[in-house]
Amino acid sequence: MKLFAARGFTFSVSFYALLHFITYFYDDAVFFVFLISVFGILTLIFAYWLLPVKNFQLQLFLIIMSLLVLFFTSESMWNDLIEGLTQMRDLIGLLLIVPMISWVLKEEPYIEEIMSFFHNLLNRSQRFYFGLMAMTQVISHFLLFGSVPMMYRFIDSFLSEHKDEAWENFKGTAILRGFALSTMWVISIPSFIFAVEALGATLWKSMLLGFIFAFAGTLLAVAFSYFKEKDYHANFTTILQLEIDKAVKNSRNRGYWNRDVAEFFFLFVSLFGTIFLVHEISKLEFLLVIPMVILVWTCLYFLIKRRKKSFLTNNTFYLSQGIAKQAQQFSILLAAGLLIYSLNQTTVGLYVIGGMNFLTDIVPVINILFLIPFIVIFLGFIGLGPLPVIVLVAGILNGVELPYPPELIVLAITSGSVISIILSPFVMPVIILSSVNGLSGIKNGLRFNLKFAIAFYFLVQVFIQTIVLL
Repeated sequence: MKLFAARGFTFSVSFYALLHFITYFYDDAVFFVFLISVFGILTLIFAYWLLPVKNFQLQLFLIIMSLLVLFFTSESMWNDLIEGLTQMRDLIGLLLIVPMISWVLKEEPYIEEIMSFFHNLLNRSQRFYFGLMAMTQVISHFLLFGSVPMMYRFIDSFLSEHKDEAWENFKGTAILRGFALSTMWVISIPSFIFAVEALGATLWKSMLLGFIFAFAGTLLAVAFSYFKEKDYHANFTTILQLEIDKAVKNSRNRGYWNRDVAEFFFLFVSLFGTIFLVHEISKLEFLLVIPMVILVWTCLYFLIKRRKKSFLTNNTFYLSQGIAKQAQQFSILLAAGLLIYSLNQTTVGLYVIGGMNFLTDIVPVINILFLIPFIVIFLGFIGLGPLPVIVLVAGILNGVELPYPPELIVLAITSGSVISIILSPFVMPVIILSSVNGLSGIKNGLRFNLKFAIAFYFLVQVFIQTIVLL
């Protein structure tokens, strides 16, 4: 029965996404919009059938809340239900296609060769920590939160004989913080691009601000790692130098030219450069451009490499098992979209802003941008991951006029997302990290990252509040 549910879920969500792309270009196709909502309902039903009860509790709560809001506020509950189930179609279309990038990354030992090529820059513990965080952010472009287990497995095999708490702190915090910071600026991260689109922010300004604070956060994390190494009375540098020397000897590229590194950076530039180019020429939304470019780019990669068999293998596995493994994520998005639509039919956004304004009146030195990250953090601690959290918060704020540049609002929201990801033991990145390094979610999250999270919050807020005052 689970196999039938998995196939039913894959079929439903695939047609949901396909109809989204069709209706984007044929926006008068009312019947297709209705079909999207039908496949949305089927997707939720099959997800409920497929997932353990504990993994569907949040979706059930969101759906019940949505129905209650619509029952008391809607003039046409059926029409609003149809509209609500189509709210997340662009994000689901994106999330269905983005994993295809990982197929490319698995074809060659790109990460190992990059580490080997830059070995002279990574021969001290703080440099290695910086490089590990930077590489995690780059790989996040391709794998999203899948970069967490992939990078951990890579670095764990690199340091296979070093598994005490000091080393697990070093490895785990670098990867988790690196991924969290990527949500502030990486264009293929759905939560970031949704916040930009929903709040009407300028993409390049939001990316630039996010990148600056991701870089500043990386430097801050390196400083924390330095003092943590002292606390553990460890000497990571000596061990790293020995392991790096082994990696260089095992590299399949010798000399000053590394074909795999050059190929990786060409792939990176060609993918994201094409996304910007197509957007600039076509003026299509990024949420539509990104999956279309990724689909063509991935197919071209395997065609040029003449690896038809590998492409078919990846495609078969993804259709048979890969999509179904994302049932929890897709169903949360559908339920969150329904709740956002129902709440936007009410004045809840005004009440939220009113409540924050009330707090700012009591404590005049703070404003709404000071408080927004705490909403994101709170939602993270009740089990909502970075994508549904930002979908909810940005969706609510979208219906309210705020006297701040939208880029600052995006920065405030994504900074809250960073903190939520590195602290909450209930979000997917921490859960995945705990599953691969054997430490508890509390230790990987709160215990290892609390001081860094506090420092990072104030780092971002000093900038935001300075801009607001000026």
